[in-house]
Amino acid sequence: MTTSRAPARHFAPLAIGAPEPFRQVPVRLERMIHFVPPHNEKIRARVGELIPQVDVVLGNLEDAVPADAKVAARRGFIELARAHDFGPTGLWTRINALNSPWALDDILEIVAAVGAKLDVVMLPKVEGPWDIHYLDQLLAQLEGKHALPRPILIHAILETAEGVNNVEAIARASPRMHGMSLGPADLAASRGMKTTRVGGGHPSYGVLADPGPGGGTRNFYQQDLWHYTLARMVDACMAFGLKPFYGPFGDFSDAAACEAQFRNAFLHGCVGAWTLHPTQIDIAKRVFSLDPAEVAFAKRIVEAMPDGTGAAMIDGKMQDDATWKQAKVILDLATLVAARDPERRALYGL
Repeated sequence: MTTSRAPARHFAPLAIGAPEPFRQVPVRLERMIHFVPPHNEKIRARVGELIPQVDVVLGNLEDAVPADAKVAARRGFIELARAHDFGPTGLWTRINALNSPWALDDILEIVAAVGAKLDVVMLPKVEGPWDIHYLDQLLAQLEGKHALPRPILIHAILETAEGVNNVEAIARASPRMHGMSLGPADLAASRGMKTTRVGGGHPSYGVLADPGPGGGTRNFYQQDLWHYTLARMVDACMAFGLKPFYGPFGDFSDAAACEAQFRNAFLHGCVGAWTLHPTQIDIAKRVFSLDPAEVAFAKRIVEAMPDGTGAAMIDGKMQDDATWKQAKVILDLATLVAARDPERRALYGL
C-alpha cells in the first residue's frame, strides 16, 4: 500500500487555483524559531522590536495557551501578522492539534486573514502521513479560494511514539513539508518515559564506568535521552530534503545546559532550535551560526579542491571529496548567516 502520490502527480497542486508546490524547501536562515504567545498583549506589542533579532517569529496557539484563551490567541496572531512587515524574518504559527476543537478554525481564519504573509504552519502531534495529507489538501483549497501567490509549508512536530514509528512516511508525505522538530515533553509522556524535564538530559540516565582494579569510586556519565530519536528524525529529514530542528529546552535558568543541548543537535545535523525565552535567542545564534575557525578551514578545503575532486593535504591531514562536501555544507550555512548578520560576515571574511 502506497502512502504518497504517484511521481508524475507529486508536484501537482491539490486544488484548482492553488499555487504549484515548491520543488525544494526555500533556502532561508532559521537558526531559531522564537515562540510568541499572541494572546499576551504586552508581548504582542513588542513583536516589532523582536522581528530583527530572530530568524523566525512563531505565534503559538497550542500548548501553554489556556483553553479559554485559544480564540484570543488566534485573533492576536492575526493582529500581529497584519501589523508588521517581517522582511527576511519568517512568520509561522503553531496551530492546535488536529483532534482538538480549535484546529479547523485556526486554519480557516488565519489563512483567510493573513495567508499571503504566512510561511509555515507548525502541526503538533503528527502521528503519520494521514495528518499531513489532511492539512495539505485543506491548505491547497484555501490557497485557491483566497488566491494566495505561494504555498504555505507544513512543519511537523515529532512528539508521539506512533509519530516516531512513522517518521519516514511523514517526511515523504507531501512536497509541502518544510521539516520536523523534536517535541521531547509530549514524546516522553507518549512513551511512558520517567522524566518531567522538557528537553535536555536526566541525571539518572547514564553509563556507570567499570570498577578499577583496586575498587574505589566508579565514574557515572550522564547520557542524552533524545539521541536515538533525534538521529532518526535527522535521517528522515535529510533523506527527503527537509529541515530538522531541536525543539524546546524548558529550564530557562540553565543557559549552559541549553547551549550544550543545542550544540549536540547542531552537530547531529539540526539547522535550528526553538527559543521559548529571550535569553535563548543569543544561545541559538551562537550555536547555529558556526565557529569562524571552522569556516576558515572549510574555505581552505574548497580553495585547495575547487571542483571537489582529487585530494589535498592541509595541515598534515588528507582532504578528499567527502571532506569537500562537508566543507561545502559549512560554507553554504556561513553564507546564509553572513547575509543576515553583519558581525558574523566580518568574522567569516565573506
